[in-house]
Parts: sequence; C-alpha cells; structure tokens
Amino acid sequence: MEKIKRFEVEKLKKIQIFTGAQLKYIAFLSMLIDHVNNAIVTPLLDGGGFLLYLSNIFSILGRIAFPIFVFFIVEGFFKTKDRRKYLLTLMLFGVISEVPFDMFTSKTFFNLYWNNMMFTLALCLVTIWIIDIIKRKITNKALWYITSIIIVILFCLVAMGLSLDYDYHAILAAYIFYIFYDKPLIGAGLGYLSIIKELYSILGFAMTIGYNGKRGRQYKYLNYLFYPVHILILGILRFYFNI
Repeated sequence: MEKIKRFEVEKLKKIQIFTGAQLKYIAFLSMLIDHVNNAIVTPLLDGGGFLLYLSNIFSILGRIAFPIFVFFIVEGFFKTKDRRKYLLTLMLFGVISEVPFDMFTSKTFFNLYWNNMMFTLALCLVTIWIIDIIKRKITNKALWYITSIIIVILFCLVAMGLSLDYDYHAILAAYIFYIFYDKPLIGAGLGYLSIIKELYSILGFAMTIGYNGKRGRQYKYLNYLFYPVHILILGILRFYFNI
C-alpha cells in the first residue's frame, strides 16, 4: 500500500508545474475575463452572432478562477504566519470592494442581496479555522467529522443568508480542500462535485492538482487590490455607457 502511495505522489510531481504566483495570476485573468463578460459582453447580446460565441468562450474561461481562489484560502490557512491578520485583511478588502461590486453587478451603489467574494473567502477561512480548532480538542475522529459537518452546514446557511457570491458552494469546496489537504486528486475531484453545475470549473480544479507547493514571485498589494480596482472600473463603465 505504501508503495502505491509513493508511486502516486511521484506521478503527480510530473504535472505539478505551477507555483502559487502562477496559479493566482491565472485565476486573476480568468476572473477578469468572466467579469468583462458579465458586465459588458452579456448585456450587449442580441440573439446569436460573434458576441454570443465570445460570451460563451469567456464564460468557460471564467470558471477557472473560483476553485483556485478557494484552494489558496486553505493553503493560506496552513501557511500564513498570522491567521488573524489574514482574516482581517480579507474583511477589510471585502468592505472596500462592496460598492464597486454593487456597481459592477447591479449598477447600483448598494445592494444587500448580493455581496462580494472577499466576504465569501473570509467566511471560508473562518469555517476551516473553527473546524481545525475543534479537531485539536476532540480526540474521537468520528465525532470530529460529525461535528465538522454540522459546522459546515451552519456556515453554508450563513453564506446563503448573507447572499455571498458563490454562497454555500465556496464553503463546501473549502471544507473539502481542508479535509483532503494532503490528497490533491481527491480534493479536486470532490471539490468539483460540490459545484458540478458549473461544468467548466473542472478546469480550475484540475489546475490546483498542478500546484507544486512553491510560493513563486508574488506582489502582495496587487493580489489584494486587483479585485476592487477592476470591478470598480467595470462598474464605472456600466454607468458611463448605461449597460
């Protein structure tokens, strides 16, 4: 059995070609494509033609981002030196992003019924953090699993109640990535099943398997500012061109 495990790890190493930076910037590009599609291309659709084909392609490419962002919330949970600071940063940029998000999604300045992805990722972090704390307190593994599932259900309901972007799908995916942190194939496979209605999200889940564990060259402020800045620009364009 141990030989099989070692063989599987070696096989995975051959496809683990992405650093954390490369995956994140692929996710940023995917998110940008998806948001441009939603904010500008989709409102201009009128039947078939080139724009419809373009929109479909953009929609497929846009499905890559979500699994990668949730994957790195779990990775960040295990690797960050200060989880409190990590959570507070996510919450801060959630607040900063909310008006741009509402401008981009609803062409309004405030919409309680759909809230941005930074809050979703923050809730994912809180969920796995609580589950991890309980893991250290409950020695019975079966009891811990049952407790963790109850917590996940509760936080799924919270995500839905707060109308967070990707709502309970994000909580489920984060939980699965956490549980199967050292089993990337299983984590990606079950994570995909948790949001299989988004068929092309398989592209993003597949890419998480290619993560080689290296951070790569990252730009911290770009990582956090990209989200609110690009949706603010798209929101302004929607208002300016009335689309």
